[in-house]
Formats: sequence, structure tokens, C-alpha cells
Amino acid sequence: MRLKDKVAIVTGAAQGIGYSIAQRYLAQGAIVYVADIDGAAATSAAEKLGSSAIPVICDVSKKSECVALVEKVMNDQARVDILVNNAGILRTGDVLEISEEDFDAVLGVNLKGAFLLSQAAGKVMVNQEGGGSIINMSSVNSLLTIPNILPYNVSKGGLNQLTRVMAVSLAQRGVRVNAIGPGSIATDMLNQVMEDEAARHAILSRTPMGRTGKPEEIADVALFLATDESSYITGQVIYADGGRLGLNYTSPVPEA
Repeated sequence: MRLKDKVAIVTGAAQGIGYSIAQRYLAQGAIVYVADIDGAAATSAAEKLGSSAIPVICDVSKKSECVALVEKVMNDQARVDILVNNAGILRTGDVLEISEEDFDAVLGVNLKGAFLLSQAAGKVMVNQEGGGSIINMSSVNSLLTIPNILPYNVSKGGLNQLTRVMAVSLAQRGVRVNAIGPGSIATDMLNQVMEDEAARHAILSRTPMGRTGKPEEIADVALFLATDESSYITGQVIYADGGRLGLNYTSPVPEA
């Protein structure tokens, strides 16, 4: 029970990596606010996760909703120990054609949302005993390039710098800020893509370990960053990518 009586907010927690993180935190004794823009999905997820999971609707791109979320948690629990900024969206398109609206939407959720919620939760964390831990969900695409997802790449690159700046700013006020950079993780969306043999080959050829990651493996990193086991770590991005960032050639792909 490494998070016994800790209070956590996990955004985008109705599915995928966010759900796995919420599940791992709950198993370690935390109270988890399952925040998602889709209220029905958040409620369904919380019902599956158990009585210590509390569903909340939140559009993280809106300051008023971020502030309201933190106020609700404070009214309920009187503290916020962990914030995981996991909510994220994707828009695709040629770099010369993708719309301003798509660019703004992606940065609004992936980058601005993390800023707004970190600021709201950070104000609480610096004034409570024990401080807190903020964990941002970055990506290998904060450093690598996929040409048709420009807004996503830019948002994750910005998120890395947001992580570092906030970490330095809050280092002496008891709040640690770190990020996780997943590679190809076997969420429902990726699993559908992997059903196509050509796509599977392309994805695994850039992954030295020869397999996709599991959401639970990202949750393990998020657990580590939330606990005192990482007490001297701040301002870091931990890449859980199967070796992808170190690769400058194509790996052989195991046969299915």
C-alpha cells in the first residue's frame, strides 16, 4: 500500500493508459479522481475500478473546469497529493493543410490543459504538508517526428519544457514535476492498427525490444514517480519506449 490515503487526480482516465494508472494507484491504497471529458465513460470506469474511484467531468482546456476540479477534490479530501496530466488528443493532416482549429484544439488539451491543472493543483500542493507530485504524459514524439501529426508533436515537446520549468520553480516548495514518454503502447486504438500486418511490421521495426508496451508498464512508471521512491527525481522525462529513442536503423521483426 505505497499510496495509502494519498489523493490523486488522473485525467483522461476513462480508458487506456489513464485507466491503468488509476487502477494501479487504487491497488496501492490511493483515492483516485477519474477525470474525463466524457462523463458517462468516467462513471463507467469508476464503477469498474471500485468505491475509491470518483468520476469527474473535466475539459482540461478550460481554466474554470480545472479550477473546479481541484476545488471539488479539496472540498472532499482537503488535499491533492498526485496529479497525472494524461488527457490528450490527436489531429492528423499535412503540415501545409492542417487547420488552425486542429492546432489549437491539440495544444489546448495536451499542453495548455497540463499547465492549467498543474497550476491549480500546484497552488494546493505547495501549501500542504508533504507537498505533491505532478506527472505529465509526454511521448517519444516530443523528440521524434511524424509529419502528419504536427500539433501532437509540438504539444509534447512543449510539455517536456513545461515539466522542466515547473520542476525548477517548485523544487524548493515540496512539489516534484516529472513526465513519462511512452513509445508504442498496446491501447485499444493501437491494437486495432496492429491487426494490419504492414502496420504491425512498421511499428515493431522501430522497436528494438520487438513488442509493444503494455498500459500497465506505463502505470508502473507513474506509480514510481508518485511515491517517495522517486523523492530525489524532478524535472525528468522517463521514456518507456522499448529502446526506440536509441535506434538509428530498422530492427528485425519477430514473426507473428
